[in-house]
Amino acid sequence: MRNPTNPWSFQGGKPPGLAVKAKRLMGQPAGISLINGQGVSGVICNVDRGQVEVLQYLYGFQFATFHYALDEIADILPFPNCRL
Repeated sequence: MRNPTNPWSFQGGKPPGLAVKAKRLMGQPAGISLINGQGVSGVICNVDRGQVEVLQYLYGFQFATFHYALDEIADILPFPNCRL
């Protein structure tokens, strides 16, 4: 949704395209660039209420679900195919 006082800004700081991109990648492995310079990777499980839910590997047999607000995310990229 655009801010009526500034037509070039969006509530939440990100254009709707990022949420759409995340929804298209649900169930697939993706790399996520955060605005703080860090990167995370995992499977996108859900996109709801301005957040992306990502299943990430920890260690051993442990996985955990992390939530990232859309305004924390700079970009989301699908994993490339392997070259065999």
